[in-house]
Amino acid sequence: MKRTLPGLALAVSLFTGGAALAQSGASATPAMKPSTTQKGMAEYRGFMAPTDEKALLERLHYANQQEIQAGQLAQKNSQNAEVRSFGEMMVKDHTAMDEKLMAYAKSKGLKLSDMPKAMNDVEKKMMAQDKATMEELTVLQGAPFDSCYMAAQVGDHDAVLGKVLAARQGMPSASPELTAMFTELTQKVPAHREQAWQILGKLDDGMAVGGSGASPAPAGNKDHAGHGDMGTKKN
Repeated sequence: MKRTLPGLALAVSLFTGGAALAQSGASATPAMKPSTTQKGMAEYRGFMAPTDEKALLERLHYANQQEIQAGQLAQKNSQNAEVRSFGEMMVKDHTAMDEKLMAYAKSKGLKLSDMPKAMNDVEKKMMAQDKATMEELTVLQGAPFDSCYMAAQVGDHDAVLGKVLAARQGMPSASPELTAMFTELTQKVPAHREQAWQILGKLDDGMAVGGSGASPAPAGNKDHAGHGDMGTKKN
């Protein structure tokens, strides 16, 4: 499975950046204004997101659906109580967020696709990786599932947070409803990521002492923008 843990510096950078924006509710400072590497895209520390509202909502919807599906698999394929509980939380939280998102889209007269059309080759590759990963999680059981699922969750939440922060900075005129969604995501995504990291650490510790936990994933850049993170590049 070609998923690895993101570098600690990247994780800390995104986590603290998300927390700062969530707490302040302020727009980006001049030093952190988005740089556009593709028309219609905004960037935040190497992560990119579309600035078109419909395109962004489709990708957030896609990410929610990926989390719901993976969380359901965790409840089915894991024998670890913490992993199963985490999966249950993912289903609950992302179902609630997706319902808000879809209601907002409906109020704006936007019909969202469950599978966004790739905007570039990078995005196309990432969506293919999402599909391959989900297929692998479908057949894995027990400790191997736990290792793959939790490692993916750490990296996926970094990627989603990066995309949300990019969108938040690149869409200064976003509606109050969309801004509220950004705020909720910059609060919940880091919290989910931290819990996933802690559970993964316990799995690794169990393996280190001869337990049934999964082998640790190597640190490094994540060659995947999980939750359908579209058009991002990893530092």
